[in-house]
Amino acid sequence: PISTLLPAQPRVHSAGGDGEPSTASTADERGFVLAAANAGIALDRGFAWNIPGVPTIAGTIPTAADPDDVAFVGQAIEFLAARGCIDPRRVYATGLSGGGRMTSWLGCVASDRFAAIAPVVGLRAGNPLASDPSQPDPATCRPSRPVPVMAFAGEADTTNPVAGGGAGYWQYSMLAGMTRWAALDGCRAGPAARALGPVRWEYRWSGCRQGAEVIAHMVSGGGHSWVADNDSLWAFFARHRR
Repeated sequence: PISTLLPAQPRVHSAGGDGEPSTASTADERGFVLAAANAGIALDRGFAWNIPGVPTIAGTIPTAADPDDVAFVGQAIEFLAARGCIDPRRVYATGLSGGGRMTSWLGCVASDRFAAIAPVVGLRAGNPLASDPSQPDPATCRPSRPVPVMAFAGEADTTNPVAGGGAGYWQYSMLAGMTRWAALDGCRAGPAARALGPVRWEYRWSGCRQGAEVIAHMVSGGGHSWVADNDSLWAFFARHRR
């Protein structure tokens, strides 16, 4: 029966990394399936995700010959659901760095599969706009439904800077990305800020369509690393079903 199925959290790795998860202990404690997937584009060390039109960390644009990672993740979800391992209404995505960008991309193009997404130091809302890379390109992120989003970032991140700039795959600021997601989700207010501790701040948009949430957690002094609070991450996921 559906009530016995567990929620699933595909965890997509950073560019150049592998699928070794940072949330395994939380999965054990909270009772959800953690599916740690590997990307399809081989690099000298590790793998990169295929996000069409966006250069990998090696500076190359994915081609039609490269593996379709969105299709791969979708097939993995179908495989687990068909075997009664997961509840397809409670599938969530998270990932670090390039995995965060891939998580964002899944929200853009596969919102019919995911109940919520949570990028870590990698929040995007589509590709950088060609005519103005400081803004996301609306044509490249058109989810079919409101997508709950919780993003985590470190203020001292120099790889994917919160203020924008950086490599060609990055460019626009985290605020520009969050603002775009708030618009996509029809949020009517925000961001409202509150301190969660001496080094962690939350920014929340509210009044979003169909119960969606758009939340950012910023860590003062945090760098390009797993700055997510796993308990807050899981509590966010647990509030949402597709």
